Amino acid sequence: MHGPDPQARFPFSGAQHTVFIKNVISGSNIEAGDYSYYNDPFEAERFQEKCVRYHFDFLGDRLVIGKFCALATGVEFIMNGANHAFDGLSTYPFHIFQEGWETGYDTSVFPKQSRGDTIIGNDVWIGTGATIMPGVCIGDGAIIGAKAVVARDVPPYCVAVGNPAMIVRQRFFDDIISQMLEIAWWDWPIAKITENLSAIRGADPAELRKVDR
Repeated sequence: MHGPDPQARFPFSGAQHTVFIKNVISGSNIEAGDYSYYNDPFEAERFQEKCVRYHFDFLGDRLVIGKFCALATGVEFIMNGANHAFDGLSTYPFHIFQEGWETGYDTSVFPKQSRGDTIIGNDVWIGTGATIMPGVCIGDGAIIGAKAVVARDVPPYCVAVGNPAMIVRQRFFDDIISQMLEIAWWDWPIAKITENLSAIRGADPAELRKVDR
């Protein structure tokens, strides 16, 4: 037994409240690793439409979600298309309506407004209704509290809550975090992960270190 099929759309047999994200997304500007899931009692398979906002191909920004991430209902990723130019007298996006309003619009403002890709590491838990702003990087093993609004990077194995999200603590001491990032159990073959779930679920990185040798 090696756990659920990572190619499954709905990993729980007969239930559609949870999806493996990589199997319900389309387009080259979003990617998700194996076993990362989204839970939603209403049309979880519409993850991309419901949760990824203002993501336009012509802007080129990417949403990258690592492996073994857990995303709760109502998580939102606000992408760079939400940004309006604000160096002029008006922030209104006349150009998007075309019909002549696009004339004279300087498209070079697009990259100027971009904050880059949004990167979610591996083994990240994002709570209900959390909002991730453009260009944020959330490190491996981090936890984002429910309803948090994350506008700044979150280091690996840190817990961030609130609006704006503030880091309230590290999950482990620095030396343990360094060990966990070096071990990177999420990159092991799934058979090895399955055989060593007790150590992964446990609280002693030394047990993982034994396996990693």
